[in-house]
Amino acid sequence: MQPKKNPEADLNKNRNLYFVIGLTLVLGCTWGAVEYKTYDRQLNFDGVNMLEDDEDDIPITEQLKTPPPPPPPPPPAPEVIEIVEDEEEVEETVIESTESDEEMIIEDIVVEDDFEDIDVPFAVIEDVPIFPGCERVAKSQRRTCFQDQMNKHIRKNFRYPDIAQEMGIQGRVYVNFIISKDGSITNIRMRGPDKNLENEAARIIGRLPKMTPGKQRGRAVRVPFSIPITFRLQ
Repeated sequence: MQPKKNPEADLNKNRNLYFVIGLTLVLGCTWGAVEYKTYDRQLNFDGVNMLEDDEDDIPITEQLKTPPPPPPPPPPAPEVIEIVEDEEEVEETVIESTESDEEMIIEDIVVEDDFEDIDVPFAVIEDVPIFPGCERVAKSQRRTCFQDQMNKHIRKNFRYPDIAQEMGIQGRVYVNFIISKDGSITNIRMRGPDKNLENEAARIIGRLPKMTPGKQRGRAVRVPFSIPITFRLQ
């Protein structure tokens, strides 16, 4: 039995060819779409020179130098110069010599030292004050004898204040005094940690006996002296 259809009218005859052609077109379009590139338009602007408009014409000025003032003119010379002849005689003045003649008598000038208001320290005075009991000691040993007698007097008259003992006050009192020109003790001054100790030190020094005054160049002078008195509780 033969088919009734016309063989030329068969649609499936070139199916594979058409498939390949269609696939090729699709791939070509796809590749063209992928490889397609776009470029931005470039705008070219000419540069604007801003310096040309901003530059101002600065006028050139020249500093004028003022010349210094001319020096003052010299004083005018005298018109006529008179020449005076020295014809007058000048009397010579005779200066007498101030040197003394051999026959002149030169009077001796005596310079007296004034020791009335001078205090000579104990360490440098020529003749130290003599403590009672040191009169027969040699002059070179009188300083040592004075110190020994002073320490004996302090130990003999020492008395610790009761109120200072109760309060536990102790320390060292520095006493300064002056042996006047008549040998008496004056100007007693104290410096210590407590008023009671200072008063006791003043009492001890106030009981010092009258001494032979110190001498400087054979004249009696005032001699300042200082000694510490220690108050210690045992």
